[in-house]
Amino acid sequence: MQANPQYLQAVLPFLIPLGSRLSVEENNYWVSSNGDFAIGFFTRSNRYSIGVRFSSRSIPVSKQKVVWVAGADLTVGDKSYFQLTKSGELVLFDSSTGVIAWDSNTTNSSVASAILRDDGNLVLLKGNKDIVWQSFDNPSDTLLPGQNLSASRMLRAASRNSVSSYYTLYIDALGQLLLKWESNVIYWTSGNPSESHVQAALRSDGTIHLLDRNSRSVWSVLGGDHHDPDVKFRILRLDVDGNLRLYSWVQSSTSWISVWQAISNQCNVFATCGLCGICVFNLSGSPVCKCPFTPMSESNAKCLVPYRQNCKSGSSMDMYEHTLVYGIYPPNETIVRSSLEQCKRFCQEDPLCTAATFTNDGTAECRITKTRYISGQSDPSLGSISLVKRCSDPIAVLPVLPKSPLSSPPYTAQEGSHKLCVPGLVGVAVGTVITFFVIQLGIGLYFYRKRITLRKNAALTHVRPIADVFIMLSFTELESITENFKHQLGRNMYKGMLPNNRPVAVKALNAAIEERKFRCAVSKVRSVSHKNLVKLEGYCCESGHRYLVYEFARNGSLRKCLDDAKLCKKLTWRKRMDACLAVARAISYLHAGCREFVSHGNLKCENVVLDDDLEAKVGEFGLGTVISELSNGGGSAGKDVQDFGKMVVALVSGRHTTNDALKWAYQKWAGAQVAEVVDKRIQGGVDLDNLERAMRIAFWCLQFDERMRPSMGEVVKVLEGALAVDPSPPPFALETPPGEEEESLGSDPEP
Repeated sequence: MQANPQYLQAVLPFLIPLGSRLSVEENNYWVSSNGDFAIGFFTRSNRYSIGVRFSSRSIPVSKQKVVWVAGADLTVGDKSYFQLTKSGELVLFDSSTGVIAWDSNTTNSSVASAILRDDGNLVLLKGNKDIVWQSFDNPSDTLLPGQNLSASRMLRAASRNSVSSYYTLYIDALGQLLLKWESNVIYWTSGNPSESHVQAALRSDGTIHLLDRNSRSVWSVLGGDHHDPDVKFRILRLDVDGNLRLYSWVQSSTSWISVWQAISNQCNVFATCGLCGICVFNLSGSPVCKCPFTPMSESNAKCLVPYRQNCKSGSSMDMYEHTLVYGIYPPNETIVRSSLEQCKRFCQEDPLCTAATFTNDGTAECRITKTRYISGQSDPSLGSISLVKRCSDPIAVLPVLPKSPLSSPPYTAQEGSHKLCVPGLVGVAVGTVITFFVIQLGIGLYFYRKRITLRKNAALTHVRPIADVFIMLSFTELESITENFKHQLGRNMYKGMLPNNRPVAVKALNAAIEERKFRCAVSKVRSVSHKNLVKLEGYCCESGHRYLVYEFARNGSLRKCLDDAKLCKKLTWRKRMDACLAVARAISYLHAGCREFVSHGNLKCENVVLDDDLEAKVGEFGLGTVISELSNGGGSAGKDVQDFGKMVVALVSGRHTTNDALKWAYQKWAGAQVAEVVDKRIQGGVDLDNLERAMRIAFWCLQFDERMRPSMGEVVKVLEGALAVDPSPPPFALETPPGEEEESLGSDPEP
């Protein structure tokens, strides 16, 4: 926050009347009566946020920490303003989008004024000074003395980059204070399980407490300087590295000093290194991230296990003593009791295993990891041994041939000699053997090709079901089963009929895709199986032709059903929400459930089909990496999440998700007119709670800043109702160039 030298003379009265406004351009502030706190705009990544910060003259401007932010990571444009409206609502107007980005939702609550209290709490008051709303009830990543964290709230750390996950601090149903990574990894717990714990509190004396319903302390922790009368300012913050710390302002050193932290060893914070390797301590005792498995560079800033299931030359196991590794995407592992040698053999023989950690702390255990995305730690105090699998280096062994006879002196037989010409006999013998093997090889190749041809024809002509057979078709055979591509299902998609009368869908792709990469992508897609993913049944890869053969869905694509007046009536509200959840589960499986990350790259209604029961299945997945070389297609998790958000809006509204349609939907939702977004053709009514949940998560998915988008695992939990979701800021993704969302990856013109 840029300080204004004259702001103390220019501030509004301490009691903030209705209609008062702060703006980026004016750089004005509201301050507490003691001058210790101020609320105003501050810069963040070339944009602006509104928040409460320390403003005491005893703290230099550069060290005046922000303790509360409206909308958490929300940022706005350079002509934005923050206002207490005449209707008694705090609103943050974003000049870059022209909409209200955040509000206190207090319209018609009889708000008469606001005040920034001396403890840093921004409060909305009625005429009789009753509290209507307060920032202390809506924390971001910091608690101030006197502020309580209730069981329904959480502290959420900021994200360091696009791949770091969010860390949260919250109180569970048993009243324990927990630190959690993503949605399911608990890495720190405090307090004793008891439903009587209802809130956590930071006190001015430097102590942290869990309080029961009668505000009695049932658990506490002391800061290193607790009860020190010289310490005036303290904060409890969940930092970006996932550790919870208590800070005190030390005037003598003019700095914030950590006087307590939840996890003393930073390397014990789950995934503290993210995808940058394992946590170790350097010579100065500071934690750093290193990648002992594979070299990293600016172009490849991820530390991945150097093993893939399809490595052709076998694999080997590298041993790392005093090291513990674990998977983070997904954070799952299989634990079995075994010896070190058995642990090594288990991983070596399991094609899905990428790494294993053997521990023997009284009970010998082997922890099997099945993802390339791993993290961990290494320290001499650790008794564990980690085994990391890698593909063996390819071996190219050529036979050592004897020197040419021309390089040796010629053999001259003496006249009348009866000695055998040994080199001559050897040459004749070798020539005979080579000739024999060449003839045998030719005969073998003939019968091999004949057998392959017969098998391929049998795969097409056999009358029994061949659901488990993966077929490779020639272009001529494709023309036959599609009747020369007569029945078009969609863009570059055609209906075919196998000789056993089983229908299939044939997708034409860009013929310029390199054969090797196309076959590799096909092999990868074929290995992925999920109930909500369309099964790949075969392919065609000939010169000038690239086709995929999928299972057939009788109800066609989701877009077709939404556009067809008759079919659309079948899509009740329940069916639409089921479709959202099915697609979310499928994409979540691709991102975190496969042995390695798989992106969709082109998720849209046209690529989701409905079976006989109108159950959604996602098709055309896993090809973005190959096709992106020929188009603007992407292969990131963030793009899939963004595309999913567009699909949710399409299912709710029935409209094509153009930029204008998305902006219209957001404005209606933000303006409390969400009912107007709902497709009027839906029969049987709409569940308003589900509608609000769906719209909230959709607009979180559409955030321009990829770091603010949820993971697909979180999306699934929200749609299932297992995870709450706050209202989102404006989806800046609406600035996407027009038409981009309608493009199809790597498709050829119709044949």
